[in-house]
Amino acid sequence: MAHRLPIDGTLDLHAFLPEDAADVVSDYLDACAEAGVLEVRVVHGKGIGALRRTVEAALARHPLVLSFRTAGEDAGGWGATWVSLSRPAVKG
Repeated sequence: MAHRLPIDGTLDLHAFLPEDAADVVSDYLDACAEAGVLEVRVVHGKGIGALRRTVEAALARHPLVLSFRTAGEDAGGWGATWVSLSRPAVKG
């Protein structure tokens, strides 16, 4: 099932299956970078931390990710991750 997401810098993974999370994160980060949104909050929830680890692994592999960190308590605490992106390379 396709989801249309606003490219507003917040990705809430609660609407997705855990096995789709890595691809969703990667695609969303690409779309954000393309739109000039370079600070992104990924909401993965607290739970037992499995989804957080999946997200962190996807972030570590993504070529546009400069850094990522656990969100502050005002932004979801350890149930969310802030991501800093670089601008995509200009094509052509």
